[in-house]
Amino acid sequence: MQLYHFSEDPGIAVFEPRPVRVPSERGPGQDWLNGPLVWAIEDAHQALYLFPRDCPRILIWPTPSTTAADHAAWFGASPAKALAYVEWDWWRRLGAERLYRYDLPVEPFESLSDAGMWVARTAVTPLAKELVADLPAALQAQGVELRFTETLAHLRPVWDTTLHASGVRLRHARDWG
Repeated sequence: MQLYHFSEDPGIAVFEPRPVRVPSERGPGQDWLNGPLVWAIEDAHQALYLFPRDCPRILIWPTPSTTAADHAAWFGASPAKALAYVEWDWWRRLGAERLYRYDLPVEPFESLSDAGMWVARTAVTPLAKELVADLPAALQAQGVELRFTETLAHLRPVWDTTLHASGVRLRHARDWG
C-alpha cells in the first residue's frame, strides 16, 4: 500500500501536524480529528485529491452492496470505476492546475477506515515527490469519469443510494449551504 499527500506546493520537506482549516462536526470521541494531524490518502482512493485544493467535488463509486438500479441510475452505460462531479466554474482551473504527489511512509499513520484516509499525529518526511501536470488525464488513468455541472446541489440524493459518495470542499460549492 502507498500513502500520498497532494499539494500545490512543490517544496514541502516535512509535513508538520496542523489542525484542519475548517473544523467539522465529528462523532462522539472523534473531536481529535480536528486537531493537529498530517493527512494522507491511500493509493486506491487518490482520485479524491487529483483536484485543485479548494475545488468542490463529489465522487461516487459502487460498493459490494450497490444495487443494479442505483448503478444504472447514476452510471448508465459508463464503464468508469468512479464518477467525479465538478462545477463548470472549475473547468479551466482543473485543466491548468499542477499538483505534487508526495509519497509518504506508512509509519506513523493510522487508518480512519473511511474512504482511504489516514492520519499521523507526528511530523512526516516524504519519501518522494512527483509532479502531476495533467489532472484530467490522471483522473482518467484512475478510472474516473469527469462530469461537469452548474451546481453540485442537485447531487445531494446520491447519499441516499447504495453507492459510496464522498464530497470534498463542498463549502465552496454553489448553492450548497
